[in-house]
Amino acid sequence: MAGETAAVKQALPKREVKIHTLTCKTDQTVKQVPVTLRDLVVFFIGGAGDQESYYGTGPNNIDYVRRIAVGDAKQLEILKRCPTWALSYNAFISDDDLERNVLSRIPNCSSAIYIVGHSLGGWNGAHLSSVLTDKGFKVKMLITLDPVGEGKIVYGISSIYRREPIPKADYWVNIRAAAVDWNASDLVADFGEQWEVTQGPNVMGRVDVNHADADRMFVQTLPGGKSARQIFNESILSYFRE
Repeated sequence: MAGETAAVKQALPKREVKIHTLTCKTDQTVKQVPVTLRDLVVFFIGGAGDQESYYGTGPNNIDYVRRIAVGDAKQLEILKRCPTWALSYNAFISDDDLERNVLSRIPNCSSAIYIVGHSLGGWNGAHLSSVLTDKGFKVKMLITLDPVGEGKIVYGISSIYRREPIPKADYWVNIRAAAVDWNASDLVADFGEQWEVTQGPNVMGRVDVNHADADRMFVQTLPGGKSARQIFNESILSYFRE
């Protein structure tokens, strides 16, 4: 992990609110127009038993992934510009919940939105990327960590979207957990049926990690030589430099 932090540890150019001077041919008086900084928001969406108990299990949390991202943001000196929210997979299904838990937390319609979802949160998070894009928002990146939701039974007992997601994001990273040594979490994922993504992501890979270990998936090297963590950080840095 130390090596990955070093890979994204670059001095971010200082960007302050600037005043641009404008003149025109017919009016030579100096005019000042404030230029605001770019905004973004990150939603970390947990799976079953993540932010709340799920049929006697949990709560566990996607905050392990969130802590890595927040730690990186501190090191890169961009934390104040990277608000993050942890949500349960079922926190935005209804229109009221979508407004309260998601839309109200997006700074403005031009803000870049990053979505990181695990398990059922990966499945519903992929749907969320489509919902937000259709509403005119800009989903800069979607990261799905071993998304689950294809099973009819899990749909019957969980608040998830029924149809297979059609993600809409500028960049999509998908990771499939394929542990050699299974544990209970892999049995749960198998029961819920992992989403077997075959096309669409810009980067996707299978990793020898148990389903529950979202934080380990986040830092595993993927085809192309980078982890989801590196891709995520580099995207944010690039966005702030644009």
